[in-house]
Amino acid sequence: MSLRLLLLFFCLKVFRHGQSGAQAGPEPSAAKTLIWGPGLETNIVLPARFFHIQAVDSSGTNLTASPGENVFEVKIVSPAEQFTRIWIQVLDRRDGSFLVRYRMYATYTDLHIHVLLKGEHVAESPYVLKGHVYHEGCDCPQLSGSDLSLFMSVDLDRNAQEIPKRFGERQSLCHYTIKDNKVYVKTFGEHVGFRIFMDAILLSLTRKVQLPDVEFFVNLGDWPLEKRKPTEKIHPIFSWCGSNNTRDIVMPTYDLTESVLETMGRVSLDMMSIQANTGPPWSEKNATGFWRGRDSRQERLELVKLSRAHPDMIDAAFTNFFFFKHDESLYGPLVKHVSFFDFFKYKYQINIDGTVAAYRLPYLLAGDSVVLKQDSGYYEHFYHELKPWEHYIPVRADLGDLLEKIQWARDHDEEAKKIALAGQQFTRNHLMGDSIFCYYYKLFKEYAKLQITEPKVREGMEPVEQPADELFPCSCQRTTVRDGSIFVSVKRHRKLF
Repeated sequence: MSLRLLLLFFCLKVFRHGQSGAQAGPEPSAAKTLIWGPGLETNIVLPARFFHIQAVDSSGTNLTASPGENVFEVKIVSPAEQFTRIWIQVLDRRDGSFLVRYRMYATYTDLHIHVLLKGEHVAESPYVLKGHVYHEGCDCPQLSGSDLSLFMSVDLDRNAQEIPKRFGERQSLCHYTIKDNKVYVKTFGEHVGFRIFMDAILLSLTRKVQLPDVEFFVNLGDWPLEKRKPTEKIHPIFSWCGSNNTRDIVMPTYDLTESVLETMGRVSLDMMSIQANTGPPWSEKNATGFWRGRDSRQERLELVKLSRAHPDMIDAAFTNFFFFKHDESLYGPLVKHVSFFDFFKYKYQINIDGTVAAYRLPYLLAGDSVVLKQDSGYYEHFYHELKPWEHYIPVRADLGDLLEKIQWARDHDEEAKKIALAGQQFTRNHLMGDSIFCYYYKLFKEYAKLQITEPKVREGMEPVEQPADELFPCSCQRTTVRDGSIFVSVKRHRKLF
């Protein structure tokens, strides 16, 4: 063997030894490791069910770094079935905890969830989900936020007459009625394509729970609509975004809703995937403010100007021009799209409004970079729960103090990291799939209590049919009357209302 090959072989052994040494640390204990979450409950039906694993060592101390890939093995079987069509992913959050998500493509009886560590059962494994465990496509409901304080009562007959006249010609609206747990709709306006998102969440909800009879209008546009003062005759309009000078009833955004419905489906960006793709460790992230997007607001143009003047502080560029095409020569050239997961190579994520609130904020918070959020008059359904300097670093609406705030984060690295982790924990507690379903469920229940006239399937409404479950037809076995047990605990989310 030549001297060069000997040296190469020696270096490779040293490198591998260094790698294994770097990974060495406390090992998790099968008996003391913790497991919990909605995916261990029979009646909580989600597009992707999930539960948590917190690795704990033999002394009872939580691990705060990854114990390594493929440490925990998860198997899900049904004794009544020879084969189970269940897709399982174990997502390493790299902080000593794991997120296990699984998607069922059929209904099973007595599902057994095995969580193993070196062949040994972890915590209380195996977890047995007794009875019929229904998949997302199964139409088998359990039988029986948002600020509603502005509405002492809701006159459905009046709304059915007045809202279409007031908004129907200029805006895009859906008029929904849920009657006997069936969904009916009539659309107003020219651009009603976004109806698909509202249809999808309503159909998904009615497959899982018995909703009250309820009738309401949904705004399909970006901007909230009801601008009348509370002292005037205001109309209840459901919207995906609110603002300080409007009175709309705000729901989770269509983007966040779709990511929940399509988790482990065709959508790759969701609140679970983010948690396993948060980039390098904090100390190895680029200490630069990062932003990519389109030109949907003047402040975004100013951000790109700041980036050019201070490239050592900010990396911001446009991936698309639409609103300010005449300024492309000033703020271009366009850059290629960056994978959202690659955003987290940077410590500081800049969040600026688009046409309304920037709907990427939940995903930015879910990573382990700190968010610098522009002060805004627009808000999503969860904003009132966020606290500046606890969950994010606030920035003036005109971005006048953005450079100052980035410098503060650089000078106070531990404090910035703490804010990043608090924002991340907020999303885990409030913006996962069970929380989103819970929010919608309670929103419609509370709104239904305000109705003083009977919800009706009105003239021109058409049924919104459940999709056919032809490959794995569902046989619904529910017979007992139950109300609301499907989504963890609704009480846990009561502050949102």
